[in-house]
Amino acid sequence: MATLIRGKISNKLSNAATAVSNKSTAKVSGMFARMGFQAATDEEGLGFAACDDLDYDHRQGMQMDILSSDETGGEGGGDGGGQEGDSHYQRDGTGPPHSASKDGGSTNELSEVKPKITAWEAGWNVTNAIQGMFVLGLPYAILHGGYLGLFLIIFAAVVCCYTGKILIACLYEEDEDGQLVRVRDSYVDIANACCAPRFPTLGGHVVNVAQIIELVMTCILYVVVSGNLMYNSFPNMPISQKSWAIIATAALLPCAFLKNLKAVSKFSLLCTMAHFVINVLVIAYCLSRARDWAWDKVKFYIDVKKFPISIGIIVFSYTSQIFLPSLEGNMQKPSEFHCMMKWTHIAACILKGLFALVAYLTWADETKEVITDNLPPTIRAVVNIFLVAKALLSYPLPFFAAVEVLEKSFFQEGSRAFFPDCYGGDGRLKSWGLTLRCILVVFTLLMAIYVPHFALLMGLTGSLTGAGLCFLLPSIFHLKLLWRKLQWHQVFFDVSIFVIGGICSISGFIHSMEGLIEAYKYNIED
Repeated sequence: MATLIRGKISNKLSNAATAVSNKSTAKVSGMFARMGFQAATDEEGLGFAACDDLDYDHRQGMQMDILSSDETGGEGGGDGGGQEGDSHYQRDGTGPPHSASKDGGSTNELSEVKPKITAWEAGWNVTNAIQGMFVLGLPYAILHGGYLGLFLIIFAAVVCCYTGKILIACLYEEDEDGQLVRVRDSYVDIANACCAPRFPTLGGHVVNVAQIIELVMTCILYVVVSGNLMYNSFPNMPISQKSWAIIATAALLPCAFLKNLKAVSKFSLLCTMAHFVINVLVIAYCLSRARDWAWDKVKFYIDVKKFPISIGIIVFSYTSQIFLPSLEGNMQKPSEFHCMMKWTHIAACILKGLFALVAYLTWADETKEVITDNLPPTIRAVVNIFLVAKALLSYPLPFFAAVEVLEKSFFQEGSRAFFPDCYGGDGRLKSWGLTLRCILVVFTLLMAIYVPHFALLMGLTGSLTGAGLCFLLPSIFHLKLLWRKLQWHQVFFDVSIFVIGGICSISGFIHSMEGLIEAYKYNIED
């Protein structure tokens, strides 16, 4: 009897220690996952705020599952029955049932409050990311690429869909029974796993830097496009494009006071629907001029100097990889992720290709960087005002994500933090932390003033961070983590994507920088 009692006490102590260890591990992985997700709040991530809340609940539900599983294991004898937290992430979405409490009730009430998202909801998030307002620059890409530009829109959709799938594959490993188990939670976790054990945090730092650059550049693009649209909507007013950018930034200063995105997320659906209506209006106007379409202007040759910039523009319009790990983890049936990715990218490819071609055929060589600038003055003013409102409402999303990545990387890493925490003990933002946020807003304004070129900035961002996050890094991670399990054609695809992506990235970056330098010199002389 004494031996039995000692055995039960020993088992309970062992299970309690395991529970604490698992809970700590879950918290750490959750922190990285949230960092990777929020940094992914990219240029048109209008549904990311809601997905972020789901991600948090998902982590909390996972922790409660771990604790309840271990408690059940303790009651059952100590060495059996206890399930690992990762077992709930099986690819088919059928994982073990939730543990029940002693009174028969469910202990995972938190995860029942907010269910995981469906494949349709996940597809809506991806669509918001890759069908945003930056498609307005695609006709300009056709201007310099012709039919090759159209082919590139299709090619980019295929590659981004493939790299999104292989990135999710890097989250999983096989257990002893040969089943796929989710062992990583974010893009940062994948990057760190690839660089371990010699440089266990290097990959995460690289991904975070790329995220910050892309998010800040996205904010700059919103300011640039706001100034450009307002200037071209009211050309007779004595207000320059730079002045309009300053006015837009003044309206964006309250973003520095943001504590969360709940208020902003309420406008997400309205912004998306408004942009959809604007696209329909532009296409309808183009169709009304179908008799004048300049088919002879669409050539097979390319502008060698400017086409690499077009590559960056097209790639940037497809960026969504950075938040896919969190999105897939929140799906009710992760097995539907591949199907969701396929149909969202097919739809994006068709809509982008038709929009770019129809718009270019309408204005041909007169196509401007932002296609709405080609509309007649009466229609242009109405459409551009809606677009400016959409840009201003979309700005807080990447801004807040960039701020959170910066704060967590430099101010909130405990003993590893470079600077003291931005928040006081009561959770309020300190004055100097608010000052840093205001400086970031002003920095986006200064960049928009000195480099007010939408297409060049978009091409530069797509060539630098877009190609890296969508082409280069996923292919490297897939080869590194799953090398032994890949078939020869998968290895060929990964290597080909890496080589092609690298060439496009370097070429686009060089030509975009040359264009920006020339534009800057012209502005100085002017």
